[in-house]
Amino acid sequence: MNITILQVRQIMPRASYERASQMAVYFSQWSGQFGIDTAARAAMFLAQVAHESSELNVLTENLNYSAERLLQVFPRYFTKANVGYYARNPERIANRVYANRMGNGSEGSGDGYRYRGRGFIGTTGRSNYEAYAKSDWCVGDLMSHPEWLSQSPGDQKSSMFFWWKNNCNRWADADDVRGLTKRINGGLNGFDNRKRLLADFKRVFNVK
Repeated sequence: MNITILQVRQIMPRASYERASQMAVYFSQWSGQFGIDTAARAAMFLAQVAHESSELNVLTENLNYSAERLLQVFPRYFTKANVGYYARNPERIANRVYANRMGNGSEGSGDGYRYRGRGFIGTTGRSNYEAYAKSDWCVGDLMSHPEWLSQSPGDQKSSMFFWWKNNCNRWADADDVRGLTKRINGGLNGFDNRKRLLADFKRVFNVK
């Protein structure tokens, strides 16, 4: 499945020319290897990527939360007694929220921040980084250089790997943007924008 810079920037006008170019080149080069090989699948993939990455502009998870937001978003991990220590400190926040899950060690291990969400569809947690690192598509020592997933081509290849590993084409083939959003996001955050982006990409790719 080939796409052009013009098609990318038509739907993602806030993407820089450089990132739009990288998206077009690498998508055209690798999409078939990950099974994103029809216009409908491409539209669904790119719509989710556009939303998750804010049009290719946010490639590393933002964890710069205020005390008030931490208490709202993560009441399981933060209380009025401890929130002041973590507020506006992304490293501390990530290490607490992601501790002892997704293959990460304890809060003190630093895994939460080291393996925080990166890429167009955020790869998060040591176990997910390791899965991609062990795949045929990863080149180099990713576990020592997790920042590679915020850089091209790792940002895109890791997202395609997530798509392939989680069989996301089943939702694309069923035109089920709701089900796919839940799989990627864990909920329906930004659902209206995802639907709009999907409709735009369908129009560009002539998907009925």
